[in-house]
Amino acid sequence: MDILNIISYSIIPVIITVILIYALSKNADIYSFFIDGAKEGIRTAVDIMPYMIAIFTAIGFFSASGALSTMESVFSPICKIIGFPTELLSLFLIKPISGSGGLAVVKKIVEQYGADSIIGRTASVMMGSAETIFYTIAVYFGVTAVKDSRYVLFSGIIAYFAGVAASVIICKYI
Repeated sequence: MDILNIISYSIIPVIITVILIYALSKNADIYSFFIDGAKEGIRTAVDIMPYMIAIFTAIGFFSASGALSTMESVFSPICKIIGFPTELLSLFLIKPISGSGGLAVVKKIVEQYGADSIIGRTASVMMGSAETIFYTIAVYFGVTAVKDSRYVLFSGIIAYFAGVAASVIICKYI
């Protein structure tokens, strides 16, 4: 077994052990803290659930209604003009809504074009460089007390376009 595997297998137990030793040295009630954290985690999951259901329902409607196919055909000529690979259009449209939907699209792209193709590499880099804007906003504003989203959506979309553009440019020229 090489050193990286040893580190990989032992890092979490080491971190937990360090935390436990530190807590015991401070005479902290570890079990109560753990239970309180678990209760808070359950409350957070319950608070997020309606927003998650809404997002996943919207994704289902978006895909099943044919809106994705229609948007692909509408944006395809524009993509050709600006030099954006039309093969990545479905990923471009799904990723801001759903990370898991984006992963499914990347899987399909990699199976069709190969992982080492320019399209496969660009899809992979794009998946890692762009955020799931609407999912993140729904979860964040659904759980926190912050309700004034102001420029969050606008900023998220700008960052999304920047990540996608950087992905395409970097993969095309490197």
